[in-house]
Amino acid sequence: MPPCMSVTYRDAGVDIDAGDALVERIKRLAAPTRTPHVLEGIGGFAGLCSVPGGLQDPVLVSGTDGVGTKLKVAFATGVHDTVGIDLVAMCVNDIITVGARPLFFLDYFATGKLDVDVGEAVVRGIADGCKQAGCALLGGETAELPSMYADGEYDLAGFAVGVVERAKLLDGKRVAAGDVVIGVASSGLHSNGYSLARRVFEREMALGMDARVAELGSTVGEVLLTPTRIYARAVAELLGACGEEVRALSHITGGGLPGNVPRVLPEGLGVRLDATSWERPAVFRVIAAGGPVEEAEMRRTFNLGVGLIAVVHRDAADRAVETLQRAGETAWVAGEVLPVGDVAFEERVRFAS
Repeated sequence: MPPCMSVTYRDAGVDIDAGDALVERIKRLAAPTRTPHVLEGIGGFAGLCSVPGGLQDPVLVSGTDGVGTKLKVAFATGVHDTVGIDLVAMCVNDIITVGARPLFFLDYFATGKLDVDVGEAVVRGIADGCKQAGCALLGGETAELPSMYADGEYDLAGFAVGVVERAKLLDGKRVAAGDVVIGVASSGLHSNGYSLARRVFEREMALGMDARVAELGSTVGEVLLTPTRIYARAVAELLGACGEEVRALSHITGGGLPGNVPRVLPEGLGVRLDATSWERPAVFRVIAAGGPVEEAEMRRTFNLGVGLIAVVHRDAADRAVETLQRAGETAWVAGEVLPVGDVAFEERVRFAS
């Protein structure tokens, strides 16, 4: 009989050396995101971060999310260095809605066969997102799982932690009729509605990711990979300038405006939005016409150009808009809070045009 050959982990599809090489690259990418509160970061079994001093009653705030089928666009185009920004944005933009300051971020990257260059590109985007948010990339997990994913594909998940003084928590309870709704522009689809968007572009319009669309001014892939805006620094400026006059914040993700704004409103209150107060990015017009997709479906699937809603006291409306604009955002008065009685959840958001 021939001598028995020893079977290795690499024979089973897991390359430990590649994983170690990626960790070394990640350490270099994470280093610039380090904050004074980080005690220990990448490389150990756990990341350590202290709670900032000066808070009398700190509350930790957490959020987790993924990027969804936007990853399919990254696979199709071979562009992997922006979806990490989306991953950070989807988590951080959630926790800032209660007034929290982001402290640190953890990621989970899983693939069937580890490509170190692809993994590095993804984490480069995550590190970029952390720098935009002002938080540390504290740690994460890279998993090579043979046969779990199609060749060249991976999945991402993220987890953000922030802190806020209990007395400054935003819970929406102080929202009142007559308050003003401020819209803050999105950069496009952000990371929601991609199953419908891809269906329209790829099947209904028969366009590949490299197809150039005149109305978009770019290829389909380029516009779909536009990174999600991260609002952490702008919201910090807003809270600093307007304080308690900021009543509520809503991150417009899956469910659109009708599915997200009511989440931060007391029962019996809704909002009337002036749909003419902002211009929808071209990508939404192309999707609506290319499907075609009915207006009600567009509203409940996409953000339609509004990535964040701030509800403020009427006296602070102008100051809020000016503060957000100085922070680099496009912001405007989009509507007002009004009593709506006992109506269905999504009917609490009404559009005037």
